[in-house]
Amino acid sequence: MERLTSAQARQLLAQSSGKESVSLFKHGTLEVKFYKPEKIDRQKPHTRDELYVVASGSGNFVLGSEKQPAETGEVLFAPAGVVHRFEDFTDDFATWVFFYGPEGGERER
Repeated sequence: MERLTSAQARQLLAQSSGKESVSLFKHGTLEVKFYKPEKIDRQKPHTRDELYVVASGSGNFVLGSEKQPAETGEVLFAPAGVVHRFEDFTDDFATWVFFYGPEGGERER
């Protein structure tokens, strides 16, 4: 699929039998998901780098020992293997998730 709206992603997520995320697109190392945690973000560190683009709502983004506000439209980066999660998020919070690159993440140059 080359074009997908937030509304379409929400519909696909709703059809995914109670899951909090749904995979929408894959190409090479890129995987695009839509994620809407319910009350608690239980995700664990991932094996690839990822970008979040907050689609709706707001909350706090915890990355390692740092916490920062996150709101609709913001882009957030989580390197592979680093503990991260969303906390204190609104009921309407949802985010696009873009996994990319090799297992273990890309190395800084």
